[in-house]
Amino acid sequence: MNSESYGYAATPLGRVLVFTAGDELIGLHFDAHARTPELGGRTSGSGATLNAVAEQLDEYFREVRTGFDLPLRLEGTPFQLAVWSALREIPFGQTSTYAEVAARIGRPRAVRAVGAANGRNPISIVVPCHRLIGANGDLTGYGWGLERKRSLLELEGADLERRPVRPG
Repeated sequence: MNSESYGYAATPLGRVLVFTAGDELIGLHFDAHARTPELGGRTSGSGATLNAVAEQLDEYFREVRTGFDLPLRLEGTPFQLAVWSALREIPFGQTSTYAEVAARIGRPRAVRAVGAANGRNPISIVVPCHRLIGANGDLTGYGWGLERKRSLLELEGADLERRPVRPG
């Protein structure tokens, strides 16, 4: 028996598909998008975890929540897990670059690999992959669309004109 279930939560940026396993959040994806996974053998569900996800997303979009307090299950390679952990350390309203994350996890030359791991993040918004920007400050590489990325960063009050300081 597959213990994974799914449900939906409404957001101002579109409905999100939420995957849970027991009391853990395992996936959050914008619905009806090319990158949205299939439902597979999951069952339609409800319950405390799905309700908590919907409630916390609502609070986030109403600008009364700056972080999420949800039990997560992230499954990936050790490298992906390190990247996703580093993403969770980027404070609300701030951005980081792929290179900064690569350095933070001790792999300064793995900038492209950080981008690939970021793109495979299974729990968008809660694991804030939208907070990564290009080295020149450009909004780059958001699988759910750059307009959504911009909207999330604007909601958080991030400085979208941030330009990294380059050594002289």
